[in-house]
Amino acid sequence: MGTREVYEEKLRRGNLEHDPTINPGLGNPRCPRCLSLLNPHSENEEWTITSVLHDATAVAGRGTGGMLSAIHGFNTGIPFVQKHVKGPKWLPFIIGVPPLLIFSAASAVFGGYALPKFTQLTVTSYYAASSASHYGISLLTRRIEEANTSHSQPKRNR
Repeated sequence: MGTREVYEEKLRRGNLEHDPTINPGLGNPRCPRCLSLLNPHSENEEWTITSVLHDATAVAGRGTGGMLSAIHGFNTGIPFVQKHVKGPKWLPFIIGVPPLLIFSAASAVFGGYALPKFTQLTVTSYYAASSASHYGISLLTRRIEEANTSHSQPKRNR
């Protein structure tokens, strides 16, 4: 690991990829800015969640969406098909599994899209509320300090 001066020099040169570690072969240390939740340097000049958080929530959303829809499909879809399709026991499964797979895939795609968007909304809302409260507290503190400093100074008679 490098010292602060080494990191600042690498930031100036733009060479953070070839950073030596204490134990060679274990990989490169991660830049602390890459582990933050928000990325202020996006293409469209808006605050966005970082790619690491986006990818993690997309994977979690796909898995959750696919799993929940498969459970829901087996619990409700297969009994519906069994009620309407007469024949051997395996026939409703042969008929019911392809729509179930399509439903699960669509739910997984929706979960992979919706969960990162929801994460974007919650993280940016949290940061907006946090910065607004800090701004409000800062204004309140400034007014209190101005009021106290103006009352504590003696008035001069001219």
